[in-house]
Amino acid sequence: MLIPILLLIGSLVVIGVNYARTGELIAKDVSLKGGVTLTVFNAPDIDVDALEVELQQHFKADATVRGLREAGTQRGLIIDSGEIDPTALSDYIEDRMGITKDDYTLEMIGAALGSSFFKQALSAVIYAFLFMAIVVFAIFRSPMPSFYVVLAAVSDIVMTWATLILLGVKLSTAGIAGFLMLIGYSVDTDILLTTRVLKRKHISVFDATMGAMKTGLTMTLASMAAVIVALIVTTSDTLHQIMLILLIGLIADIINTWLQNAVLLRIYMKKTHKVD
Repeated sequence: MLIPILLLIGSLVVIGVNYARTGELIAKDVSLKGGVTLTVFNAPDIDVDALEVELQQHFKADATVRGLREAGTQRGLIIDSGEIDPTALSDYIEDRMGITKDDYTLEMIGAALGSSFFKQALSAVIYAFLFMAIVVFAIFRSPMPSFYVVLAAVSDIVMTWATLILLGVKLSTAGIAGFLMLIGYSVDTDILLTTRVLKRKHISVFDATMGAMKTGLTMTLASMAAVIVALIVTTSDTLHQIMLILLIGLIADIINTWLQNAVLLRIYMKKTHKVD
């Protein structure tokens, strides 16, 4: 019980410190804060890390360079920046790489539009979470067990959010989709556990918990295996961020379901039903 509490408190501290330092709950990429994305289709020999440092030093601005891969081999590159002037960036890349406008695409998202995307996406996550909580309360009709399920889901999301900050991940629209998926992954094992414990027949709370744990861990580990394979083989930045969020969230879910929710449920059953 102590471990999930400390992890939750530590995660909230990380988020709070990040907000105090940057004014943002998490770093956002161009799709959520606005800026320019330049995609070069044929650049197999470019060192993306060196180019990123070069752009940052030349423009004295933040820039991110990622490889565009196909079958594990770099074919091109993608440059994102919320601070560099689009024309200046395209002119520099043309001169630097000896390419023409036919060799790349330039996409721009206004700051207001990017901010609007983020607010709408965040609202979607909040509404999804609220409706999930309503469904949980409607199913169990017991305030405390329902609260434990919601608490575990909140802990999963907060811990995942804090981990992304520590890893330096810039959240994209794909990441928002990952958090929406994580809400579903977070509550399934908690609902399984709560159902087994509250509706047990002729077995102890401990035995019901252990039975739920065997099933729940099998579900979670199977999901983690699929996510890890996707992380290894995918060449898409979109899929990579979704899978990363799900992997972190599933690890957090193991902690919060079996070290937090299970303990709280057992305490609840002892106090209200006088059973062990």
